[in-house]
Amino acid sequence: MEIKLPSDVTEILNILHTGGHEAYCVGGAVRDSLMGFTPEDWDITTSARPDETAELFKDYKTIDTGLKHGTLTVIINHKPYEITTFRIDGEYNDNRHPEEVIFTPDLKDDLARRDFTVNAIAYNYEGIVDLYGGREDIYNSIIRTVGDPDKRFNEDGLRILRALRFASVLGFEIEPEIASAIHRNRHLLKNISAERISTELSKLICGKNAFNILMEYPDVLSVFLPEIEPAVNFTQYGKKHAYDVWEHICHTVDTIPQDKILRLTMLLHDLGKVPTHKLNEKGDSTFKNHATVGGEMAKEILTRLKFDKKTINRVSYLVSYHDFEPPETKVELKRHLKTKTPEDICTLLVIKKSDRGALSEAYRDISEGTAQTLMWLREIEQNNECCTLKDLAITGKDIMEAGITGENVGKALNMLLDGVIEGKVENEKSRLLTYLL
Repeated sequence: MEIKLPSDVTEILNILHTGGHEAYCVGGAVRDSLMGFTPEDWDITTSARPDETAELFKDYKTIDTGLKHGTLTVIINHKPYEITTFRIDGEYNDNRHPEEVIFTPDLKDDLARRDFTVNAIAYNYEGIVDLYGGREDIYNSIIRTVGDPDKRFNEDGLRILRALRFASVLGFEIEPEIASAIHRNRHLLKNISAERISTELSKLICGKNAFNILMEYPDVLSVFLPEIEPAVNFTQYGKKHAYDVWEHICHTVDTIPQDKILRLTMLLHDLGKVPTHKLNEKGDSTFKNHATVGGEMAKEILTRLKFDKKTINRVSYLVSYHDFEPPETKVELKRHLKTKTPEDICTLLVIKKSDRGALSEAYRDISEGTAQTLMWLREIEQNNECCTLKDLAITGKDIMEAGITGENVGKALNMLLDGVIEGKVENEKSRLLTYLL
């Protein structure tokens, strides 16, 4: 099978071959090409040693990505390409990085050190080199390690999470022996940095097969998200509930759009249920203030996993308000718009659709309320209707000039805004002053 290579990649292979060295594309780019996708990144592996690679590309801009480990990044047309010397990895004493690497002239040695069969396929003009059945595993949608899974995972604990991520994103199954090794070695994730975990987790939950992975591996995720463990098999009593807390969470992740913020929100949105759970007099589950509690939990979790502040703040906000229901009146919607943007409202409606969709069938449909809310939002925007303090036709200065001072200025502004929202007074300066005084 011939893979269409970008011109930059062809240029790199030609330079290495002309220099007397073997060179191949390898890894995810080859895998994705075989699956019919267009790769974003291309990695090259070569028999050329790092100093030889550097000499061949001396007229190009290069970055010393890690010459000690055989990697040089070459910039062509403003795009980076990693070129790595064939190598054998030494001992892994920290479950993450080899203590040393040994350069080798043999591609077979290099492919033998790679993580999964689907990532251990090499390609150049002469064709495909597939020593571990990677093409067959792609065809059968299977994730398998290259060699013994316990050895592979003990070398690099992050491979455990990468296996789950690949299975989720590619829609593959994890081979049973590999799955057992993942459960068995999950503790190795304790040795992985929060930054690497957050990157893999974000990709995992945005995959098309996220539901199955979340349902099958909560024990693995609980290594770095211990708040998950109490939610697994936690029964929700009452006729509106269709699933336990964790399965409900998994369904909501599955049905919301594949956006990192939305999926993180659904992953964390109901973790506040366990600490707030009580039974009412009918024996039904209640979760008073679980959204607020969950918002604080989300902030702590995302901070611990070193997510960026924008993500932390947005997700914790959405978790805190995920119980938002479509308002029953336009006035009620305007009250929400005092503190929420139209974007907030639209996002919370998307969240509520997924949340309600994972309840019993009789409680799932909010399409009518959502459509009405969106229509009101359009009317408010088109008519420039007053919903916030900045929309008022009067300012704090006007109120102070009318003789009101101190904290009473803010109270007066809020009272006037409520009056406008409720239709008790027109949003016109003189009428507002008359209404106030």
